[in-house]
Amino acid sequence: MDINPMYNLLVVSTSTIYGSEFLSYIKEDFVDFIQSDELLFVPYASPSGISFDKYTAKVQYALADKNITVTGLHEYQNKKKAIQDAKAIFVGGGNTFLLLKTLYDLDLVHQLRSQVAKGIPYIGTSAGSNLTGLTIGTTNDMPIVYPPSFEALSLLPFNINPHYLDPDPNSTHKGETRETRIQEFHQFNSQPVLGLREGSWLKVSQGKITLEGSLSARLFQANAEAIELTPGLINF
Repeated sequence: MDINPMYNLLVVSTSTIYGSEFLSYIKEDFVDFIQSDELLFVPYASPSGISFDKYTAKVQYALADKNITVTGLHEYQNKKKAIQDAKAIFVGGGNTFLLLKTLYDLDLVHQLRSQVAKGIPYIGTSAGSNLTGLTIGTTNDMPIVYPPSFEALSLLPFNINPHYLDPDPNSTHKGETRETRIQEFHQFNSQPVLGLREGSWLKVSQGKITLEGSLSARLFQANAEAIELTPGLINF
């Protein structure tokens, strides 16, 4: 698969793992990756309906000990210029449908693609990681709003399913498993889907994709058995 060698991405399943504070488990990798003391934060996924100001403040608080200044994209009147001038971009989690609709409504999708193509570091967690795929068709979120298109940034040649959960043989839940839902997706869509478990992330640099963290990821391809990818360089 071909990846633009200029892309610098951290595609993170979640901002918070069980028993940890917001961003704490990935903070060192986060800071090393952005290589900047300024960060542009995109708060439009609004988890739990949190305000843009409060969401941005949450990120600022988490990174305060690293002397990183965080500014929310919503604070700028000229948002395209803010993206153009950004030294590093962080797109936070929440509702993926809301995130993508807002970016389309503000006409910012192309600007984000263009900036990432210049090599500006991009970090996405949860909904922000969904945005790096071809479409948002494998998000876990409820469609609370309707974006004009499901097409995402298409930085990766596959879709992401963050927060991927394996079937629990002891569960009394009889609804669809995550794997079943992805199989349903492949009845109508051909692109691969990578299930990222909690605490896992992808690092994209110099045209290569590396699975980081201690857990494997689950790769789903149409008309094929799912396979486990161990941490390290991804080739398929």
